[in-house]
Amino acid sequence: MPQALHLKLQLLLATLVPYLVLIQPNHPAAMTWGALWVFPLELPVMIAALVLTGSGVAGQFLRAFLTVTITAIAVLKLADFGTFIAFNRGFNLLVDINLLSAAWVLAQGSFGFLLSAVALAAAIAAVALVASALWWATGVWTRAAPARSSRFAAGVLLVPALALAVAEIAEARRMVSLPDVVSEMIPGAAFTARVGLERVEQIRDTRADLAAFRELARNDPMDGVAPLFDRLGTRDLIIVYVESYGRSSFENPLYIPTHTETLRGIETDLRARGLAMRSTWTTAPMVGGQSWLAHGSVASGLWLDNQGRYRALLASPRRTLFHYAQQAGLRTVAIKPAHIFPWPEGAFFGFDAIYNAPDLGYEGDPFNWVTMPDQFTLHALHRLERQRPQGEPGRTPLVAQVALVSSHAPWVPIPPVIAWDEIGDGQIFNQWANSGDPPEVVWRDHDYVRDQFRLAVDYSLQTMGAWAARHADDPPLIVMLGDHEPARFVSGVDGFDVPLHVIGPPDLVDRFAPLGWTEGMIPDPDLPSVRMDALRDLLLRSLSTGPSRTEDRTIQQKRRDAADDSNTSSAIR
Repeated sequence: MPQALHLKLQLLLATLVPYLVLIQPNHPAAMTWGALWVFPLELPVMIAALVLTGSGVAGQFLRAFLTVTITAIAVLKLADFGTFIAFNRGFNLLVDINLLSAAWVLAQGSFGFLLSAVALAAAIAAVALVASALWWATGVWTRAAPARSSRFAAGVLLVPALALAVAEIAEARRMVSLPDVVSEMIPGAAFTARVGLERVEQIRDTRADLAAFRELARNDPMDGVAPLFDRLGTRDLIIVYVESYGRSSFENPLYIPTHTETLRGIETDLRARGLAMRSTWTTAPMVGGQSWLAHGSVASGLWLDNQGRYRALLASPRRTLFHYAQQAGLRTVAIKPAHIFPWPEGAFFGFDAIYNAPDLGYEGDPFNWVTMPDQFTLHALHRLERQRPQGEPGRTPLVAQVALVSSHAPWVPIPPVIAWDEIGDGQIFNQWANSGDPPEVVWRDHDYVRDQFRLAVDYSLQTMGAWAARHADDPPLIVMLGDHEPARFVSGVDGFDVPLHVIGPPDLVDRFAPLGWTEGMIPDPDLPSVRMDALRDLLLRSLSTGPSRTEDRTIQQKRRDAADDSNTSSAIR
């Protein structure tokens, strides 16, 4: 091959490599063929700078800077892509690093160690390949034009190319408003540079938010209020989170018939047994995952929409719902079947006892990532903490937090609800633990995933209804709510609302009537939603004689006006 042609092919490939990396979208909606034709305005700036600096020391430093920076931003774009799919928001470098370990645990539980390890190795290799390709491409351009005239031309080109990229960034970020005729003439977008700039600003803003949050955590409106929980009398308060149970059960036609029919059946059965029910909506701080942020928001009365706030809460003197229950002389427990390892953070929340998966006594097989069926979890709660009747002399009333997991992804397999007396140590569930298609088959088809989700949530609802009916003769007060919606491609709805149901003795459920909540298990779709960070104080005020309802400023201040996903940092191109 002639040397001139070889050089031209090298330059063409050295242009194509950064072109493809720079145009990489960070959002599923932008992953279209049209993205290939959005010219990256950073590319001429990059090439001109490389030619200008040449192959000397300055050129080598520039190559290293460009390779590391562009590769890092490409990885952040991939992280954005994943968190947009899972959580409907961008990746926050300062507070979301923990998601990597959580994703690894979920992948192992769903697809096995071997497939997960292969996928991880492939991802690392892909990043290394991109970095190597960028290093080679930048080297080609530093060696491309040793002549002084070529460097002068590159310097001349650099100024307008840089000005054009800066103008596009400023307009895209609404820092300036260019005339329409000028805006339409801009031949592309400096999207990668924008993502990098936004990450720097995101770190700054997140630090400021955490500082403000720490101050908020120190100011507790319930501090010094007493008596608390005295309206419960001798009855237990059981707060149950149904995994991935959201408003989609009431708005998505794929789920409405199944889930609402189950809820109406539960309502009819429980009403016949003398129980009362009221339902409403509550707004979760996230979608798709990180259930602990919902649990923490309810417990602390603070809005935990990212891991940074959660960690700041753990370092604060904030008192949770369970601290106030302890203050009232009640026993507090947490039932955590998803926790296969110790939960050191649990010490902060004020639990007298924490039952992780190994503590619940399950001897059966896991259901992929799901450690045990919800029915066993609820059965274990009764066996471990509720065998003695409420009101029996010497029995301390209970305030429990239960996090169910059967409706957690991957939503396969799904057992039936069996007779409670047959549960034993859980080995009876083995006959269903490996039934049906495995996750790697189900997750090839989004329609199949949605149908499995429908069945999984329905199982959890049926289980809760059956457990409430089983204890209707000596009923606790049950607060049953979703923790968050599943990923958007599964839920099919916008927003962050999840249902909340109060089930129990009529005199206690009536304490929530002044709030306007709907009687029964189907909340009125027009009810205003209460944010999860308002629920701690709402429960304390509704179940206590200490604070009056007229003093309840917290609930009024935290009424939902809109679900604001402030963490979505990069707009879709």
